[in-house]
Amino acid sequence: MSLEGRAAVITGATSGIGFRVACALSRRGVKLVLGGRRADVLEQHCEVLPDALYLAGDIAEPDMPGRLLELALERHGRLDIVVNNAGQNHNGPIESVDVEQVCGMARVNVEAAFRMAYLAVKHFRDVGRGHLVNTSSVLGFKVRPYAGAYAGTKYAVEALSEALRLELAGTPIKVTCVEPGLVITDLHRDHADRPEVAQDVAEPLMPEEVAEMIVYALEQPDHIATPRLMILPQSQSI
Repeated sequence: MSLEGRAAVITGATSGIGFRVACALSRRGVKLVLGGRRADVLEQHCEVLPDALYLAGDIAEPDMPGRLLELALERHGRLDIVVNNAGQNHNGPIESVDVEQVCGMARVNVEAAFRMAYLAVKHFRDVGRGHLVNTSSVLGFKVRPYAGAYAGTKYAVEALSEALRLELAGTPIKVTCVEPGLVITDLHRDHADRPEVAQDVAEPLMPEEVAEMIVYALEQPDHIATPRLMILPQSQSI
């Protein structure tokens, strides 16, 4: 199904999966609103992506999700797709984990994600169609040592996504939860030990590979739902 002429909001679009989704959608003629914290990076993206606007700010601020939606409607005249992708990853053993960082992660991964999700589906119900994509993780189903708090935030995203899908079943509004395994993104830039080494994953996923799977879900015909897409490196044994 062609996406040309549609409009999308993408959070966490400065790098990684969010930026690669923006590139993939732009190639298909989608108009974009990019959200993220680094204005200089977003400005550079919009210089090379046609019909792309940006709004820089902290997605955890209560008004930020609404401002992104309003910008899309004001400048593009419509909003068909929301890729709810902004996230943080803070893990650690009991004796050294920073609880304040864990709580900050929960504000982004849960509170901000919930705000964006509910605003998106309310708008989609008003206009009669739309597609919400929530970025979860394989840790939305599983846990491993030191990563319980991060997994907990993704369990919450999974629960909300499934409940919204059930509530919207039978309507033209879709909800997809994308569950990548290990992806090399900026989420790992502050890790002392490279995750692909620590987890013994020979060939991790690249953000553009996950982006293409998200586009796959968005391009499905109206009668086909893709509630979950789990994407793992072949060598990841989690």
